[in-house]
Amino acid sequence: MQKVILLFSITLFFISCQEPKKDADLLVLNANIYTVDDDKPKAEAFVIKDGKFIAVGTSETLMKQYNVSDTLDANGKTIVPGLIDAHCHFYRLGLQQQKVDLRGTKSYDEVLERIVSFQKENNVAFITGRGWDQNDWEVKEFPTKEKLDSLFPNIPVAMRRVDGHALLVNQKALDLAKITVNTKVEGGDIIIKEGKLTGVLIDNPMRLIESTIPEPRVHEQVQALKEAEKINFSYGLTTVDDAGLSPQVIQLIDSLQNKEELSIRMYAMVSNVPEYVDYYLKNGVHKTDKLNVSSFKVYADGALGSRGATLKEPYSDQDEHFGAMVIGNAEFKALAKKLAGSPFQMNTHAIGDSANAVVMKTYYEVLQNKSDRRWRVEHAQVVAPEEFEILNDNLVMSVQPTHATSDMYWADERLGNERIKGAYAYKKLLEKTGKVALGTDYPVEQVSPFYTFYAAVARKDLKQYPEGGFQKENALTREETLKGMTIWAAYSNFEETEKGSISIGKFADFVILEENIMEVDEDRIPNIKVNATYLDGKKVF
Repeated sequence: MQKVILLFSITLFFISCQEPKKDADLLVLNANIYTVDDDKPKAEAFVIKDGKFIAVGTSETLMKQYNVSDTLDANGKTIVPGLIDAHCHFYRLGLQQQKVDLRGTKSYDEVLERIVSFQKENNVAFITGRGWDQNDWEVKEFPTKEKLDSLFPNIPVAMRRVDGHALLVNQKALDLAKITVNTKVEGGDIIIKEGKLTGVLIDNPMRLIESTIPEPRVHEQVQALKEAEKINFSYGLTTVDDAGLSPQVIQLIDSLQNKEELSIRMYAMVSNVPEYVDYYLKNGVHKTDKLNVSSFKVYADGALGSRGATLKEPYSDQDEHFGAMVIGNAEFKALAKKLAGSPFQMNTHAIGDSANAVVMKTYYEVLQNKSDRRWRVEHAQVVAPEEFEILNDNLVMSVQPTHATSDMYWADERLGNERIKGAYAYKKLLEKTGKVALGTDYPVEQVSPFYTFYAAVARKDLKQYPEGGFQKENALTREETLKGMTIWAAYSNFEETEKGSISIGKFADFVILEENIMEVDEDRIPNIKVNATYLDGKKVF
């Protein structure tokens, strides 16, 4: 009997030794991996073949099971899935590299200095730029155009506010757009003082100026997209949700991706322009491994910083001013009904509590007999208590944590002590919906997802203010934040089966970090560097 057992054991050993190793492209081992896969949240190694994860486990086991073309020893570094920015303006970021950058300016005079310096170097026929914020200046009031007129009497100038919802222009630009003190446009404001145009336009009237700005040429568009890709890869972003594009730009992106001249994955929201909507409703969803065109970006209202967000009660710092809806309620509801009968998502920008009420109630009504539509509320910035009660799995909250830490200095002035409690309430939104998708809204904010992570967890700005965190009861945990930047963001795009975690069968998108984002001291999170970014198992940064 013992001989039989011994013979059987030897046979089993011989068979196991003869089992052939499987071929693969890359083995990553000796890593500290946060997979964001609930079935296997931690690992130390994974194997990639044909651009996808095919095994996740321990270094020892996977080394025995696979013959690989290449091996990467992570030397204990932390690895997370490729990061997803659930709300940004990728194309606009690229174009911004070709314009005046006004971010961080501390006065109107500094704004003017940057414009003059830019024009000396570039000598363009129409000067454009973005990034000023009067709330960062000593005099926290909208600027006026007199100094612009004196510096540039014959060249049109148009400078977007940081949030994109206000525009400062000179008289030459106003003349080109045929704007006078008698011009009226619904859904915004042309600011007039003492019977004269100030040069500041809020929301819809901005389109009159924008229609006169020359469109970038194709080679400038291509340059913008490629430049934006480099920036995003350097921060570990492998998928971006661009919130509002034209069919022309989307088709250019598709063409570049097909020619392998652009690699980043994109969820492209189509701008809510009637002919764009009709085009895509007729032609249907367009989905490839790199491009997802299955949603429309709609604006309900403006921004809080420019007092364009629509509130139920007047602004606390401006009597009888409620902000303005960019789209009429009847028009919004008609569009929602139209899209409810299609496979497309409706993704609506809503900042003020009145705008959020309109959006959430409309979503709730038109989707009552439907399930798993994942229509998105972009920003969901100020939400009244009654709206929290109608949230369900048809709605996804897409929020940007750095908005809270950018706005916290003045938001209570706009909203008052009570209303501010329902603002930037990310934890409460998560509790009501089960998931939140996290983004940056760059170039309104910075590109860095680590600033997003820090703002979500610590509720502090980059100067580590305030000490206890802003409305800390609405902070997210590190695990929740990582999910919001990976698997929940993928879910908001209907892409959770193909990305968002380091799981077998998913795209091999991952990021190697210099420090452990899940354990490093909280105040060091913003300074974490990306060691390498991989897309489809190939190093892109």
